[in-house]
Amino acid sequence: MMSVSRDAAGPCLAPGGSVLAVGAFDGLHRGHAALLAHVRERAAARGLLPIAISFEPLPRAFFAREPLPRLGSVRDKLEGMEAAGIARLLLLRFNAALAAMSAEAFVREVLVRRAGAREIWVGEDFRFGHARRGDVALLERLGGELGFATQVFDTQHDAGERVSSSAIRAALAAGAFADAARQLGRPFAIGGRVVRGQQLGRTLGYPTANIRLGRRVSPVAGIFAVRVHGVGAQSMPGSRSGASFARDTGASLPGGRSSASFARDTGASLPGVASLGLRPTVGGREPLLEVHLFDFDGDLYGRRLTVEFVAKLRDEEKFASLDALTAQMHRDAAAARAILGVPLSVSA
Repeated sequence: MMSVSRDAAGPCLAPGGSVLAVGAFDGLHRGHAALLAHVRERAAARGLLPIAISFEPLPRAFFAREPLPRLGSVRDKLEGMEAAGIARLLLLRFNAALAAMSAEAFVREVLVRRAGAREIWVGEDFRFGHARRGDVALLERLGGELGFATQVFDTQHDAGERVSSSAIRAALAAGAFADAARQLGRPFAIGGRVVRGQQLGRTLGYPTANIRLGRRVSPVAGIFAVRVHGVGAQSMPGSRSGASFARDTGASLPGGRSSASFARDTGASLPGVASLGLRPTVGGREPLLEVHLFDFDGDLYGRRLTVEFVAKLRDEEKFASLDALTAQMHRDAAAARAILGVPLSVSA
């Protein structure tokens, strides 16, 4: 069972030594998965603990002027790390103090003293420490002094292109869901608990399950053909990694699961059409994921669902009237049914 710590200072997480992976790990894509699997195997071979170090918020998000779209939530990262066999996760609070820490101090205080590193695995472009002055060469130099080995993990490629979180965000923004899925190793999805909304969709003939994004910024927006997981399952309590993290640290878990591969729900997926955005026609003020399930009649309030994005139909649009909006919803539903291979129901 994985344990999660948040502070750079504290007792050593692996007194007997660790094999360590360090990175942002947004989305836990194919490259991340391969790295974590290798760290787990190396740790088993050497009789050491497999440990990962990551950051929340992400360093890029901390320094960015605009909110950074995320491929996954904190819950995703926790569940994905645990599923990968990581024994300890040091999920550092990236703040001004950590940003000001020198690269050498980060190695001595965090990687060695806190994480007990005996073997460190990073990507070839790994940078760390104040002003990003730390690199693989610094790790190799300090490793001889402090007793750890540094290894660079081979970059994963898809169709000749480097697999990266940035490339996946770009593919999603372009509506290239098949390309993004290949790099992620699974379809892109967003999850969360269904909350009560204005119930406007019900009055228009399209009742929806509504999922708030909270502080998470989605890399996609618009109208989509989707498949929804978790409808046939009972509402599940939080996983040990997610629930214990919130309980032990007092932190909230923004958003929900974004990967169907991490979901613990049972039952087949159901097809539907979804809107993700501000709902300009009705004056929405916060991003909301609204999902209409085809030919479904049931109460989903409080249920945790995972919404898998299959294809983008169009961008959001402000309509002159609710009648115009409803007419477009009919067209969107028909297009989504065609993409998903769902025949029009007799009652529709």
